[in-house]
Amino acid sequence: MNQSVHTDHYPPQKPLSVGFILAPEFTLSAFSNFVDVLRLAADEGDFSRQIRCKWKILSHDSRPILSSSGLEVIPTAGLEDPQHFDYIVVVGGLLHAGKKISPQISAYLKQADEAGVTLVGVCTGSFILARAGLMHGYHSCVSWFHYHHFEQEFPKHPVSSDELFNIDGKRMTCAGGAGVMHLAAHLIEKHCGKFEAAQALRIMLEEMPLPASTPQPHAVITDKVYNRSVRKAVQLIERNISNPLSVDDIAQKVNVSIRHLERLFHAELGMTPRSYSAKLRLDHARHLILNTDHRISFIVFECGFVDCSHFSRRFKLEFGLTPTEMRIKRGTIKKFQQKAAA
Repeated sequence: MNQSVHTDHYPPQKPLSVGFILAPEFTLSAFSNFVDVLRLAADEGDFSRQIRCKWKILSHDSRPILSSSGLEVIPTAGLEDPQHFDYIVVVGGLLHAGKKISPQISAYLKQADEAGVTLVGVCTGSFILARAGLMHGYHSCVSWFHYHHFEQEFPKHPVSSDELFNIDGKRMTCAGGAGVMHLAAHLIEKHCGKFEAAQALRIMLEEMPLPASTPQPHAVITDKVYNRSVRKAVQLIERNISNPLSVDDIAQKVNVSIRHLERLFHAELGMTPRSYSAKLRLDHARHLILNTDHRISFIVFECGFVDCSHFSRRFKLEFGLTPTEMRIKRGTIKKFQQKAAA
């Protein structure tokens, strides 16, 4: 079919224009989910032309940008006038181990803010905007997994982890994951139309566009909890892994007595709130040991334990290996995999 026939169907309105800033070791899925929704809404059929939507990957140099998964993305433009874009989307990645953004990128984001361009932080992009001093007076939405980290680093910034994304004037923030698709769909609906937004999500096998206030999925165990008080208590525990709340504090925040809260936990989860907290923190420690190179001493305090020997005993009781033994085992498995791949 002649392509000129296709273009006749498009309205002459100005296309949605998005500039992407990818942080060093950015989350690939957060970027790809966003840009693919734009791509699918930008054109009809499977042509992937930038007609209704346009986007560029911006950088101060032309070097490939490494994602946290090890794959690289090549920038498509320099740091051009931010007013060329309706939105500049900052895609974050590794929070603790990742490299910081360059001074040039930080200055560019401030320039975009001064020009009145809406800034969008996805995944840990909200941390990047906050570190650049660009979230003062704005509300941030972060993943439940990073809620405590944000609260600890930016105690004066309002933050939540209860919704998929948040729109606060000239700032938009999103927890990441599938929520990125729905934030992108929201922008498409605003600039291009409801049909284009819904169609893009359907092609990606996603539900119809969800509102910003849609609750984030929390830890898997939360999906098995039906009692509202227990769900709220579980989320409080999950948000405070590094600084565990006492059972008394949790009960007060949930507005029930300690005895009643313990009865509810036994009925829903078969364990006490204290046991659930310990299990969650040990599971998080295991994840950090297997997936990061943080020192064991850092992991101990990151997971809310008071000393290394107590943590090591609890860890071995739970998993059958000490933290050091598990890390050695991880290294052995990696070497075997690398040898096999070679």
